[in-house]
Amino acid sequence: MAGGITDTGELYSPYVGLVYMFNLIVGTGALTMPKAFATAGWLVSLILLMFLGFMSYMTTTFVVEAMAAANAQLRWKRMEKRKEDDDEDSSSGVSDSDVLLQDGYERAETRPILSVQRRGSPNIFEITERVEMGQMASMFFNKVGVNLFYFCIIIYLYGDLAIYAAAVPVSLMQVTCSATGNHSCSVGDGTKYNDTDRCWGPIRRIDAYRLYLAAFTLLLGPFTFFNVQKTKYLQIMTSLMRWIAFILMIILALIRISRGQAEGHPSMAQLSGIRNLFGVCVYSFMCQHSLPSLITPISKKKHVNKLVLLDYILILAFYSLLSFTAIYCFRNDTLMDMYTLNFTNCEIINVAFIRYFLGLFPVFTISTNFPIIAVTLRNNWKTLFHREGGTYPWVVDRIVFPAITLIPPVLVAFCTHDLESLVGITGAYAGNGIQYLIPAFLAYCSRKDTQLVFGSGTVNKHLSPFRHTFWIVFVLIWGFSCFVFVTANIVLSEPKL
Repeated sequence: MAGGITDTGELYSPYVGLVYMFNLIVGTGALTMPKAFATAGWLVSLILLMFLGFMSYMTTTFVVEAMAAANAQLRWKRMEKRKEDDDEDSSSGVSDSDVLLQDGYERAETRPILSVQRRGSPNIFEITERVEMGQMASMFFNKVGVNLFYFCIIIYLYGDLAIYAAAVPVSLMQVTCSATGNHSCSVGDGTKYNDTDRCWGPIRRIDAYRLYLAAFTLLLGPFTFFNVQKTKYLQIMTSLMRWIAFILMIILALIRISRGQAEGHPSMAQLSGIRNLFGVCVYSFMCQHSLPSLITPISKKKHVNKLVLLDYILILAFYSLLSFTAIYCFRNDTLMDMYTLNFTNCEIINVAFIRYFLGLFPVFTISTNFPIIAVTLRNNWKTLFHREGGTYPWVVDRIVFPAITLIPPVLVAFCTHDLESLVGITGAYAGNGIQYLIPAFLAYCSRKDTQLVFGSGTVNKHLSPFRHTFWIVFVLIWGFSCFVFVTANIVLSEPKL
């Protein structure tokens, strides 16, 4: 979920941007949603899913508005600097015609490739430069706000890495341990295994999990110490595999339901499951931190908010279809943390290739994303401690920052492989800040700065449909209330072992 979808300047149409956003949001987090649905009850889950989808859409429009305001300020600063340079040239005896010719040439050469030649002056709020959330925080927040932003994004990325570091070994353990001995084809049949149960000979399941975690760390951990980029072909491959896997799971569940083999009898509401469901839903709608990479290269942004709304409606329908087919197809006690593992049972599908493809699907997709997120987290650490004009010693730059990036999530994954709780806590805390609080503060501060710089009569062409201050206050109250609710729920409820 970290990193850019495309390099700055690589244009694509609004509908391609819609597909990119869909692929970004519908990720691995969706695989934990069916169990969260079953735990909280179908009615509560549907209502919460729809409400959180609406909230996420609202804050997405806040981020787009802040991006436009940031572009306007950067463009205004360049115009002011050019004016100062023109004044210096005039005072040094250069003729006005020479200045105009040179100025026109420079503007033609330096104009962003997304801007369109129009009669009259270009709209100063056009989104032509990719301004990342960290840069927007530096532009609109004070020093305390900037540090809080980086703290929030770093905690979220740590949670992301811990989820990924646990999900791959869990999938490998479940598939390989069930493929041997008497456990063959029994992962998704409701049989409960303890971590101390045997996997291969004297090797316990928890031992196998930790062996896979060690191998995962040794194979992918070194990428944290280098620079990696997501290539276009890698993106296409992982997106294709994701869609094949999701469509297969929905079709297999529908076939089983149509044959009268459905075993699920979900309840309407179970309040004890709301905390994890909240975190899973927040995590599964997360895209705000990657919006600059998604929105900036879109060639025509006139109706960008409508396209984003269409995306959210499609994603909401997709999540509902995936989760409802799951909770009616499988009994609540048989749904796995990683939904793909329910399809490794021979009774569900007797084609071995499909069983192994779905069982190992998280391994393929997560393994390609882990190094990218790790490098993103490492770079955020560097940015947080960077001082203007300063450089890091080689040991700090090449060893210390990669080490503090890699070690904590691996230790968390070593201690627990409860994916539902990891996703729930990451989404409920750091995800809450990134998806609700930071966009709301960005919208408020960017509006304030825009009025200060351009005057109260200036209108941002990408102003959010939720332009009244009430909506910002509502999002902030909701975000802080969620912190209190989740914390109280964790303190008052028994810890899950």
